[in-house]
Amino acid sequence: MNPVLEEKLAHLPTRPGVYQHKDAEGKVLYVGKAKNLRHRVRSYFQKSRSHDGRLQALVRKIEDVEVIVTDTEAEALILENNLIKRLKPRYNVNLKDDKTYPYICIKNERFPRVFPTRRVRRDGSKYFGPYTDVKNMRLVLETIRATFRLRDCNLKLDPEPIAAGKYQVCLQYHIKKCEGPCVGLQAEADYDEAIRQVEQLLNGKTRALIEKLSEEMKAQAAALRFEEAAALRDRIQALENYTAKQKIVSQDFVDRDLFALAVDRAENAACGALFMVREGKVVGRRHKYLRRIEGRTDAELMQALLENHYTETTFFPDEVHLSTSCATPEPLAEYLRARRGKKVALHVPERGDKAGLIRMVEANARLLLEEWRRQKEQREEGRIPHVVHALRRDLRLKRLPRRIECFDVSHLGGAGIVASCVVFEDGKPKRSAYRTYKVRTVEAGKSDDYRSMREVVARRYARVREENGPWPDLVVIDGGKGQLSSAVEALEAADVYGRFPVVGLAKRLEEVFFPGDTDAVVIPRTSSSLQLLQRVRNEAHRFAVTFQRKQRRTKTLHSELMDIPGVGAKSVRKLLKAFGSVKKVKAAPNEALAAVVGPAMTAKIRAYFDEREGPETT
Repeated sequence: MNPVLEEKLAHLPTRPGVYQHKDAEGKVLYVGKAKNLRHRVRSYFQKSRSHDGRLQALVRKIEDVEVIVTDTEAEALILENNLIKRLKPRYNVNLKDDKTYPYICIKNERFPRVFPTRRVRRDGSKYFGPYTDVKNMRLVLETIRATFRLRDCNLKLDPEPIAAGKYQVCLQYHIKKCEGPCVGLQAEADYDEAIRQVEQLLNGKTRALIEKLSEEMKAQAAALRFEEAAALRDRIQALENYTAKQKIVSQDFVDRDLFALAVDRAENAACGALFMVREGKVVGRRHKYLRRIEGRTDAELMQALLENHYTETTFFPDEVHLSTSCATPEPLAEYLRARRGKKVALHVPERGDKAGLIRMVEANARLLLEEWRRQKEQREEGRIPHVVHALRRDLRLKRLPRRIECFDVSHLGGAGIVASCVVFEDGKPKRSAYRTYKVRTVEAGKSDDYRSMREVVARRYARVREENGPWPDLVVIDGGKGQLSSAVEALEAADVYGRFPVVGLAKRLEEVFFPGDTDAVVIPRTSSSLQLLQRVRNEAHRFAVTFQRKQRRTKTLHSELMDIPGVGAKSVRKLLKAFGSVKKVKAAPNEALAAVVGPAMTAKIRAYFDEREGPETT
């Protein structure tokens, strides 16, 4: 099992829903439903479970799993069927009956027919369903035909052929299951009224019809026609079963789009999920990740999500339901009205069935965002060098030391005390983040490494706290227990101690100390993690020494040139640019000096150097 799949299985939700097994190319192999997604999906990979040959072949090919959570098992059942119908997974053909559930169709035609179908067409016809109990649907259709006496032929009943007597009544008319509209024996208005009553029945308004059938049943029983009365009794029972509420997704046939957001401000990202409800069922879902969301409210993110979707799609629903109100809904509402030809209602449901659907979409958005976050962490960890993982292991750190900051103090006999802070990210130096410091609290000529370290660390992290980062994952102090204790005191004074680990690296034995520990952490000399710490420490030392030498050189330049009466900083820069050093300035002929700073200043420089004796300084 690949690590990504193993990670997904460990974080599956325990809610009902639908799962999709995918192969290495992302192709859906199998779609299934579950009362508890975690238990069901993980059962495929349990060695204790005995699978047949086809299931074993399926499990061997699974490289990824995608899940959609629902509120109930019934919703999962319908969603599973819709996905199977759309995706046609290979293993569902053998492992599951993937036939589509039937609908009752009222055909868009003169003298409409009422018949079952498994294909929904957008031809103006009306569809009721889907029905999971086919037997109950057939009983309903039989009741409709017997009660309303509708035609079941496929003749084209236009006025001209009817008037011309082109058709003749069939057997259905003679057995009193049709009123004969094909020969003009039933007016179109009467037929349309019967169709209106059928729609009421299919929409659950069956009280009047049941009362009528009950009266007819009693009449048949009174006439001792018990077989006919029993048939009517069965039809009444079927109607009562049919009219009982069955929650699928929604109880109407309105096309809706359901949008919800899951936002993670810490990750600066969000996930927008869309469930498309058509004819009362979920026919698909989409999601989009939104990055760099700082400074944008949830309402603005929702608006961006809607605008992105509806500028790309060609279908516009009757209603749009949102988990949060849109920032500026009017422009979007006008756009939808223009594209659809009539108003598209935007709602933020707070209670009832629609609010429950929005909560379901929100749950899926959160699940997708969490999955994205885990995948991001895995991608980042995959790019991190092994040495960073080794350092975390050897120092027993809680998180990877991706950003390491190291401090060193440098001086020459107590003079010119400076310090450096170098930064390594993922085991490599980040020179743009290097910093140098002039120590202010230690008097010149008096070396105090502990006090110097305390000052520099305090200044560093007081600034980081003011700017709210970036914070290190590990701080390394160049020195032993004394320098480490001084750094800890500074961190405590800055109120940041404990926010990140800090260690001291002693030079003599290359020992690593944690604050308060008597014994050093033992890291083998050949370990890559110790070599990384040494590389960081050496870089901090090099950078500090370089800065200290630069300060001495600047001071030397000042004493040799800036102290000459009548020579200013501008002239010094010209001389150094032209000759490169004080030594070359002293050795330059008067003509060359005059060409740079003029004869008068050349005379002052020459007089100054002629009067002074002593070693030349570079």
